[in-house]
Amino acid sequence: MNQLQLIRRIVLAVLLSVSSFWAIAQQWTPKQANDWYKNQPWLVGSNFLPASAINQLEMWQAESFDPKRIDKELGYAESLGMNTMRVFLHDMVWRQDAKGFKNRIDQFLALCAKHKIRPMLVLFDSCWDPQPKLGKQHAPVLGRHNSGWVQGPGAAILSDKTKWESLRSYVKDIVGTFRADKRILAWDIVNEPDNENNNSYGKNGKIKTELPNKAQLGVELVKAGFGWAREAKPTQPITSGPWKGDWSSLEKMDEMNKFLVQNSDVITFHNYGPPAEFQKRVNELKKFGRPLICTEYMARPAGSTFEGSLPIGKTEHVGMINWGFVSGKSNTIYPWDSWQKQYTAEPPVWFHDIFRENGQPYIAAETTFIRKMTGKGK
Repeated sequence: MNQLQLIRRIVLAVLLSVSSFWAIAQQWTPKQANDWYKNQPWLVGSNFLPASAINQLEMWQAESFDPKRIDKELGYAESLGMNTMRVFLHDMVWRQDAKGFKNRIDQFLALCAKHKIRPMLVLFDSCWDPQPKLGKQHAPVLGRHNSGWVQGPGAAILSDKTKWESLRSYVKDIVGTFRADKRILAWDIVNEPDNENNNSYGKNGKIKTELPNKAQLGVELVKAGFGWAREAKPTQPITSGPWKGDWSSLEKMDEMNKFLVQNSDVITFHNYGPPAEFQKRVNELKKFGRPLICTEYMARPAGSTFEGSLPIGKTEHVGMINWGFVSGKSNTIYPWDSWQKQYTAEPPVWFHDIFRENGQPYIAAETTFIRKMTGKGK
């Protein structure tokens, strides 16, 4: 091989490497994201966990997967005019039985399609119990909000980066399998990556099993997770949303929030504040020129309500996904402070959730309002 041929091969290798990098890792442009969003209806839905499950493991493990219950509850969603749901997966279920897990996801997507719902799938979650265990899940703790919800990955894997290759394999397999599935709206990489669970499993809680460096590990996980998801080349947008902090300018954002708004295809966020605060958050994020979807809101005693937030979302064309759907094992009718004080009866005002387990609305006027906003009540 002469020198010229060698140079040509080196140049070709570099070009192939660069093109491969962009094919895998390129974020959507604002135009691509907005063009995609123009083809979506106004997105309205809930974070979904069937009443029969206390957490993601109970929802997805073969022995407790409950398609009949899921079908019934998605019917309630369709009756409200909802067209999306945000649904949490779990790496442990994939590690236990990847093929079975993917089959159950496919069943779930078929049920969603039956009810004209396209879900956003969440790959990892930093909230609540850092020590998830497969198998039969414990019963709900009386009166305690999300007494059984688990983190994914758990602390044992999150704290040991030699085990992160399995997380990469999980993301690439799940996203890769469903990368072109039109039944899926989007991929949410990590829910609240730097949440330290201070008032439950963290420094102010009674259990104290949270990792001391949890926040930084969460930031590192979401950065890695974006890369793993890009490797799978999904046709759906990927995202992960800010949930606290100063969003008034890029310069004032912390490391994680800056990464999220600069790397998400569509920008998602959480807000449990009253209407004025919700509007402020929308205004702060609009300047990035990408579609906005609020993936968590609605905590009645905190002033975050359907009546207060949905009209702003509709006017601003912000997708709206509230927390809580059918009251059940999650116990999310109880407030966050139920980790500090005991509730022995149904609270006077439900914190989250829309329906009782039997399908009756908690507040009939509220479901009427949701239907009016979605156009289902015409």
